[in-house]
Amino acid sequence: MIKNLGIMQGRLLPKYQGRYQAHPVGYWQGEFQIASNLGLSLIEFILDFDQSEKNPLLNQSGLEEIRKVSEQTGVQVKTICADYLMEAPVHSECDWVAAESREMLCRLLKNASQIGVTDIIIPCVDKSALKTESQMLRFVKNIRSVRTVAEKLDINLALETDLPPKKFLSLLETLDSGIFTVNYDTGNSAALNYDPAEELAVYGGRISEVHLKDRVRGGNSVELGKGDVNFQKVFTTLAQTGFRGSFIMQAYRDEEGIQIFKQQLEWIIPVIDDWNRQSEEIL
Repeated sequence: MIKNLGIMQGRLLPKYQGRYQAHPVGYWQGEFQIASNLGLSLIEFILDFDQSEKNPLLNQSGLEEIRKVSEQTGVQVKTICADYLMEAPVHSECDWVAAESREMLCRLLKNASQIGVTDIIIPCVDKSALKTESQMLRFVKNIRSVRTVAEKLDINLALETDLPPKKFLSLLETLDSGIFTVNYDTGNSAALNYDPAEELAVYGGRISEVHLKDRVRGGNSVELGKGDVNFQKVFTTLAQTGFRGSFIMQAYRDEEGIQIFKQQLEWIIPVIDDWNRQSEEIL
């Protein structure tokens, strides 16, 4: 298996209800064996807002099932993408929505600790982007109330934002805890025309996970290597920061997922091998 390389849940399966990214209710188990056959060591689970109570992460029998299929296949769940918080942000202007989201996050943290999760990704992009100062202040206030739970369980709250590098670092410094880390999305940064060398120079030491994606500047996802991500620069700079976390392929998908994923996996493996070599030389 390829250490620290995984897939965003559902990418190896037919789309769930035609959605680009979603937890595949009722058939999620089959992806573990497919991932294992491809040599992947990780699957990043998704917690959606819709049908959240059907997600195995939120009940004891589901957690046992995740643990069982993980042991059978050798594919681990170390990270969770809390897409729930895109629909119901912790910084929502509606107090009861924000309160329920904080409760859900605490519940997720406690359950995730039972299966060895290290990171929960908090998406602050698209519908949940931090666009105004008031949104930023509400986010800081509300997410701090979850900090004690995360610190006690030693699970990172990895923030994914579209903020410019220095503003992102300022947010991390305001939150004032090592439990708040960075989920770095290669495609989203390229779409925003950010320079990875500048980004990683500012907060590279705080990155705990990387989403591997390619996008056209100002546009949508495309197959790895066909967009505007400078993967060589990203991986070289990551090696210099000492990053040793997980890479999760959140790459372009079609209706079925598996064949196009294999093509992209074949493309990215030499890049990861080169990163490993560079990292070992630096160490």
